[in-house]
Amino acid sequence: MKTKYWKENLKYLGILLFIWFIASFGFGIIWVEELNSIKLGGFKLGFWFAQQGSIYVFVVLIFAYILLMNRLDKKYNFDK
Repeated sequence: MKTKYWKENLKYLGILLFIWFIASFGFGIIWVEELNSIKLGGFKLGFWFAQQGSIYVFVVLIFAYILLMNRLDKKYNFDK
């Protein structure tokens, strides 16, 4: 039972870290020129992701991880 729990936990971590990688490295560095053609609040979107967007995505991912782990704990009865 613990093995299944940890496999699911690592799957969640991998997916969330991949999303964060795409948001920070991908949008902030790799695709910055393409995203700079879009404006967000007067700022180029690539610049915004490099400066603030990846931080916002990271904070949202923290809350998503909390939600996912609470559900996983309940599924495997580790919520006590």
